[in-house]
This record gives sequence, C-alpha cells and structure tokens, in this order.
Amino acid sequence: MSLLSSPSARPARSLNPLYAELPTTIFEVMSQLARTHEAVNLGQGFPDDPGPEDVRRKAADAVVNGWNQYPPMMGLPELRAAAAAHYRHWQELELDPDAEVMVTSGATEALAGALLALIEPGDEVVLFQPLYDAYLPLVKRAGGIPRLVRLEPPSWSITREALTAAFSERTKLVLFNNPQNPTGVVYSRADLALLAEFCVAFDAYAVCDEVWEHVIFDGVAFTSLMALPGMRERTVKISSAGKIFGMTGWKVGLVFAAPPLMKVLSKAHQFLTFTTPPNLQVAVAYGLGKADDYFTGMRADLQRSRDRLAQGLAGLGFSVLPSAGTYFLSIDLAAHTNAADDEAFCLDLVRTHGVATIPVSAFYAQDAVKSVVRFCFAKRDETIDRALERLAKVPLLR
Repeated sequence: MSLLSSPSARPARSLNPLYAELPTTIFEVMSQLARTHEAVNLGQGFPDDPGPEDVRRKAADAVVNGWNQYPPMMGLPELRAAAAAHYRHWQELELDPDAEVMVTSGATEALAGALLALIEPGDEVVLFQPLYDAYLPLVKRAGGIPRLVRLEPPSWSITREALTAAFSERTKLVLFNNPQNPTGVVYSRADLALLAEFCVAFDAYAVCDEVWEHVIFDGVAFTSLMALPGMRERTVKISSAGKIFGMTGWKVGLVFAAPPLMKVLSKAHQFLTFTTPPNLQVAVAYGLGKADDYFTGMRADLQRSRDRLAQGLAGLGFSVLPSAGTYFLSIDLAAHTNAADDEAFCLDLVRTHGVATIPVSAFYAQDAVKSVVRFCFAKRDETIDRALERLAKVPLLR
C-alpha cells in the first residue's frame, strides 16, 4: 500500500479535546452581535482613548531609530531596572532587576508560562470564580486539577470556610486575581493575610494576576500578595503594561519572582515567545518612570467615568454593585422580576436596545451566579451617555 494514499481514505486524526471542544465564548458572541446591531459596546474591556501620547511617541521613535533585532530573552535591562524602581516606589517591593524581573509578551503569556512551569500532572490548583476565561484551559493543559472557590455578590468576599474546603495536601498553587475582573473588587490586606495563611500552611505557590493594580479608585490602596509575610519566596507577581497605560494591544507583561522560581519561569518563557518587541519595551521603561500625577490622573479620569455610568444606571432603576478597581462595574438583576437570567438579559439588550454587555455567569465554570451583568466604563462621555439613552428604554419590573 502506498504511503501516499489519499487522505480521504484515512480517518481524521483527533485534535486536543481541551481546545477542540471549547465552545464559542460569550465574548465573541457579544462582539459579533454588537457589530451586527451597531450597538454601543460596553462589553469589551478596552478604553476609547488611544493611550498617553508621549509613551506612544517613545515607541515610534524606538522602532524607527532603535534596535529591531532580538532583545535579551529576559527583557531589556532598562525595562527591568525601570520595573524594579517602579514597584519599589508604588508598592514598597524590593526586587533585583537582574534576577527577579522578566518581560513577557503580555500577561496571558506570563500566566501560561507560570502554570506550565509550576504545575505537574495531578497537582491541585485553587481558583476563584468568577474568573478570567483563560485560567481554566491553561491550568488543565498544564495537567492541573482545578479546585474552585465560588464568590458571590455583593461583596465577593473570600472566607475561611471556602478556603478550608478548597485547599488540601495536594494543593500546589493558588491562582489569584486582584483587583478582580469581572467584579471590580480590590481585596483588603486582611483578605490577603487570610489567603497567605493558607498558602504558607499548605506550602503552596501563589500566581498573582495583578494586572489592574494601578486601576483603583476612591483612595483604595493596593497591596501585592507578594508583600505579605511568608509570601516573598512563593509568589509569582504578574503585571501588564497594557493595563497600566490603557493600551491593551501592546501585550507587554512583567513577571516578578524570587530567583529559584524565576529560573524555571524563564525557561517556560524561552520556549513560548522567547522575547517581546524591543521598541515597546523601551516605551514601557519610559512610561514606568512617569511622574505620580500621570497615574493618579489616570485613576481620577476613570473614576469619573465609573461614576457617570454608575449614577446613570442607578437613576434608571438598576441595582449597581460597588467597583473599586478595573474598567468594570456590574448591576445585579436579582431585584428585577422580568430578568430571567444574565445571559438572556444581555442577549435581549444587544438585539433589542443596541447595548452590548457581558453576563458574569460566563466567568463561572460551575454553579454560576446568574443575575449579574458587567459593563465597561473606560469609555468617552458620549459613549456612556449614548448607552444610557438606550438603556432608559429597558422595562424594569420590581
């Protein structure tokens, strides 16, 4: 029999079921519906604003006049030094730029690398739901067994009872998002201390998705889990220049970890993307050194947009949940008897009223809260106002 026999004569090879069986996400569905119905899109989490001009010009100059060949695998020394100085100033973390800082092509790559580097097949991983949609596929692809902690509105609080049920002698790591998307919660030092207690007691690593660390409001202070007693040597801190500067397409991630961890994390990075565009690294190094008033001004602008949307929604009769960080705030439909569930509400909203949002049940793997809808407020005033005009036509029955 010829080795070149017709492919049609052979059965189709199977594909990796983890990815082959993943459904189309609600994010893709809502984005397509927003385009089809010419909706005001408050579903996708990116700003209307193009980002700080001086940082963008730095990147443009670096690509025209700078080095465009491979930069160092760990990242440009100037960016690693700038990152260490930035987090010393803002979070009082002492980081060695040569041994404890790495640059990746986005925070999602950093998450994938950390999970692949730290998880062995059969290890248990504690996650908090609602959760970012990449977490579960990445954990499972690394061979981890997810142990889910269910958070509920309005406080989305972490309890000792829930952690006791989730942690075991097989727990290898916890994947923790703070500030938390989609809820907008910024966890307090007391919450962090509780989580740190369990990490230390069970000798677990913590992979901390802290990409929203600068997008916080109302004078709330952000503390990295890495700063808690017992956590410095067991924490992987992940940050995002795209979130810090409101340019989500840049995909420049920053990873911080003690040298024994970083040695392994860097190997995972080496065989994923290896490196990140050097002009973006030059610009991010510049941006991280910007004066405090840039960062506080960014927060104030976003807080004003949050308040504009929150007040508008409350004025229309919606029950608005608090948001202390991220680009997102949510409403709880539980008080409205005509809202069957969040997904049905969101689908009707985009099709009938031309406003795209995201049902928070999409962020659960099981036992979902079905009454909460997420809005992105990182938009221009006219975008928010246009959405509110359309939302005013939504009938609400109590």
